[in-house]
Amino acid sequence: MEQKIEKPTVLLRRTEVESRVALGRTALLKRVAKGTFPRPIRLGGTRTVRWAATEVDAWIAQQINQARKGV
Repeated sequence: MEQKIEKPTVLLRRTEVESRVALGRTALLKRVAKGTFPRPIRLGGTRTVRWAATEVDAWIAQQINQARKGV
């Protein structure tokens, strides 16, 4: 029987997310608070948070699609 190998989830630091989406810290966190950007994942009950790369990429694709509709 063939075993399915899942691709591991990539977690991004805040600075990596900022770079990907071209937003600064304040703008990014305001969008998270409003619910218009994916929420980060808290790791191990600490202050450490990361974003799932797949969710960030989906948000980027959504922004592109919305921009294209207006053209």
